[in-house]
Amino acid sequence: MSTVAPAVQPASPAADHRPEFEVVTSWKAPIALGIFTVVAFLLFVAFGREGISTLRLSTSSDLIQLPDLELPTLVTGIVISVLLLLITGVSVWMVRSKRRVPIWLISVFAVLFLIGFLVWAAAGETIPVPGLLFGSLSLAVPLIFGALGGVISERVGVVNIAIEGQLLAGAFTSAMVASLTNQPLLGLVAAMFAGVLVSMVLASFSIKYFVDQVIVGVVLNVLVIGVTGFLYSQVMAPNAELLNQPPRFERINIPLLSEIPIIGPVLFRQTLIVYIMYVAVAVVYYGLFHTRWGLRLRSVGEHPQAADTVGINVARTRFWNVSLAGAIVGLGGAYFTLGSVGAFGKEMTAGAGFIALAAVIFGRWDPIRATLAALLFGFASNLQNVLSVIGSPVPSEFMLMLPYVITIAAVAGFVGTSRGPAASGKPYIKS
Repeated sequence: MSTVAPAVQPASPAADHRPEFEVVTSWKAPIALGIFTVVAFLLFVAFGREGISTLRLSTSSDLIQLPDLELPTLVTGIVISVLLLLITGVSVWMVRSKRRVPIWLISVFAVLFLIGFLVWAAAGETIPVPGLLFGSLSLAVPLIFGALGGVISERVGVVNIAIEGQLLAGAFTSAMVASLTNQPLLGLVAAMFAGVLVSMVLASFSIKYFVDQVIVGVVLNVLVIGVTGFLYSQVMAPNAELLNQPPRFERINIPLLSEIPIIGPVLFRQTLIVYIMYVAVAVVYYGLFHTRWGLRLRSVGEHPQAADTVGINVARTRFWNVSLAGAIVGLGGAYFTLGSVGAFGKEMTAGAGFIALAAVIFGRWDPIRATLAALLFGFASNLQNVLSVIGSPVPSEFMLMLPYVITIAAVAGFVGTSRGPAASGKPYIKS
């Protein structure tokens, strides 16, 4: 029996030159950069302001005094607008060449736009750069603690809407304990316990009883606001000298580092809570991505069934890590009463927990990026204070709105794909 070999079809020339893979590119970044470039030309050029903008780079107590930077407002705006246009053109060329727009290029664009905006807003006035940065960091400290707690909670699979309640509970408890004992360190520890208590309630209902995590978080926020408000009115306010005069941490100047121009006064003339924040950011980042603990935590948040298969107790891992997140957020609450404001006030967190939650999303559930997002929010909040002092024409409401607009842009994907842990918010029922 004869067999006929199948005819071999010759490969087409097109098939020989077919690429092994195709680079997926997106036009979102060039579009976003193009929009901001148009805004820059309208603001800095079409509606440019005459005069000299002064950026003060040193404070009177600095060992090294830097001269003030005086820039012609209109000329600087034109130069920066042209640079932004060039960067936008480069991003368009990269996308057309099937290349991704690198994050460093977007960062350079953002810094240039910010400098141009500051120069435009400060026409004929002086902006104290160290004061602006120092105030921005101060406003961002509780947001950073809240964002770190939010990252841990969501990485392990629990949506932490109750950050606001944890901050407020930490602020109230730290003020009362520090006032009674005259020891701010004890107030700091008490704030951590208060944050853990709120987190345990969240963890118990969402992990053990499978209650919707968002609903539990909202209820806890309302509960903490009500309880602290009642105790403040009925107990703390009538006995303010005894219960609401907490001693605050003194500022600690780090030798040599505190004398570095610009960043020295901002980063290294701070209180103990801020230095703890620096350590917390580094430890959380290293722990999440370079330790066995972080691997287990992330596996539970991404695929709890697979984690359970290899012997990881999903419920226990989630419970204790949500509690740890509450302790970190409680430190942020203590900063209100032991680091910045002083006495406790009703609802003094003023929505900081929700801003921290936005920083978690904007930072794409990464500790470093979430910290940078919180710093951006703090910068925008403090910038509106500085601009109102120097009489800038920029409405303060616009500056307060800006961080949320940026967050919406981030979630929409203009600065990259934003995807949370796969199992975040989903209860795990062991089969």
